Amino acid sequence: MRSKFVLRARLLSGVLILIAIFLGARLYFVQIVNGEEYRESAKGQYVVETDQSIIDRGNIFFTKKDGTQDGAAVMQSGWRVAISPKDIKDANEVFAAIAAETELDSERFFASTAKEEDPYEEVAFRISDEAATAIRAKKLPGVILVRDQWRYYPAGELAAHALGFVGFQGDKRVGVYGLERFWEATLSRTSSGLYVNPFAEIFMNLEEALTADPVSREGSIITTIEPSVETRLEETLEDVMETYSPKLVGGIIMDPKTGAIRALGLRPAFDPNTYNTIENPAVFTNLLVEGRYEMGSIMKPLTIAAAIDAGAVTPETTYMDRGCIEKSGKTICNYDKKARNRVSMQEVLNQSLNLGVSYAVDQMGHEVFGQYIHAYGLGDKTGIELPNEAAGNIRAIDNGYDVDYASAGFGQGIAVSAVGMTRALATLANEGVLPNPHIVSGIRMKSGISRSVEPEAGTQVLKPETAQTVSTMLVKVFDDALLGGILKQEHYSIAAKTGTAQVAVPNGSGYYPDRYLHSFFGYFPAHDPQFIVFLFAIEPKGVEFASASLARPFLEVAKYLINYYDIPPDR
Repeated sequence: MRSKFVLRARLLSGVLILIAIFLGARLYFVQIVNGEEYRESAKGQYVVETDQSIIDRGNIFFTKKDGTQDGAAVMQSGWRVAISPKDIKDANEVFAAIAAETELDSERFFASTAKEEDPYEEVAFRISDEAATAIRAKKLPGVILVRDQWRYYPAGELAAHALGFVGFQGDKRVGVYGLERFWEATLSRTSSGLYVNPFAEIFMNLEEALTADPVSREGSIITTIEPSVETRLEETLEDVMETYSPKLVGGIIMDPKTGAIRALGLRPAFDPNTYNTIENPAVFTNLLVEGRYEMGSIMKPLTIAAAIDAGAVTPETTYMDRGCIEKSGKTICNYDKKARNRVSMQEVLNQSLNLGVSYAVDQMGHEVFGQYIHAYGLGDKTGIELPNEAAGNIRAIDNGYDVDYASAGFGQGIAVSAVGMTRALATLANEGVLPNPHIVSGIRMKSGISRSVEPEAGTQVLKPETAQTVSTMLVKVFDDALLGGILKQEHYSIAAKTGTAQVAVPNGSGYYPDRYLHSFFGYFPAHDPQFIVFLFAIEPKGVEFASASLARPFLEVAKYLINYYDIPPDR
């Protein structure tokens, strides 16, 4: 008898424990996971939403260096003020009452009150709960408060080209640029989830925790962008814009080992909170990803690396430099057309000699050079999680003439995106492995569970010893040759190279004689790099070479990163 009683007690205890676990789980989802959603729903119980432009959307987060996250794109809630014109007796009195609590466009308001046959006109937007409460307390006839939600970007212009914004597609609000567009399926929310069967909710969240493809789930996006680093990069770009007035200036900061983008910015920029005030929508285009350019001499280290990797040259290999040579009936020259006589491959990089690179291409052979160009991914998209990425144009080296291969070796005649060029250059910093640039590190699902998004492993393009050899060569370029060695850092080795390319005439009839694209890249510490930094400026004014326009801005960014991340000295 006693054993039956104990058994029943244990069964009853087990049932009570299961009920407690279930209620606890349900309470967690109601208060923690969906708490904000329930609160917003409760606030809207006494108003009718009048259209389908109300949106619910996952957030986008920056990731700080300590791993914590800052909101980059979030949802805010409040109210819209609408009026029923036929019910308003004294328009001036109503205007004054509303304007006392919030900003109100008088022209819009009085134009709306004149539409007496229209039962509903919206006159004010993004009204706070406090202002809405004050307006409601005035009991104004003909005034309607409507629940609203909108997208807000707390950092304003910061990383605007990466984030994009939410705009209208017809009468529907969707992501139209940047991450907002690329991750539309993840960020948009098709259903509330507030009234899901509690048992189903538990199993749904268990599925989220175990799914092999978190990208397919609704949720928020966690980016690799570090907000302080992004701020420093954009301040540097702004300085370049103010000093040299280029048409465009941009930059990328990436971890060359993982491909994680820590900062990505352009000037001119825009504030996604007020995108509708921009007159020229071309400013929304992320030309670091969507544009492609002839990058000039920053291509030279990749060409020399290919020749060394193929066994065609060494850093000590010499050639006779005559200043200009004929290739396929066309003349190619060093930038100053001066001969250097016998010089080494190290001097080719030090002095940025076009003829030396052409010699390296000839030594390895056109077919081998073409294979390396393809292996660097210069003709492909990188796969970065941003819309409209442009693949490189390397058609000139596919069955091209001698002059095409020579020109490609020093960065002319082939066009590559900034992110594509950064990826290729990162092979030198990553022991010869081509990394996969990415800007998203994880998905935070509606349950609160975060899942990482891992990029594919990179491919081995160069032997590790080749990458180390070229890194040593580039350290000598930075320490000794660049601006006479004045930027050399006593305790840090920096591998770097400039690029100055003529801008091609759009119809394909040569190059402008006085328009240039300046580029610069560097990584550090040179033999165990934590960062690679890429900068470029299109048609800067009052300066001819990238060494003058971008070398010092690069060093400012490098010093900031060294201090901010407390990178130990390597020499």
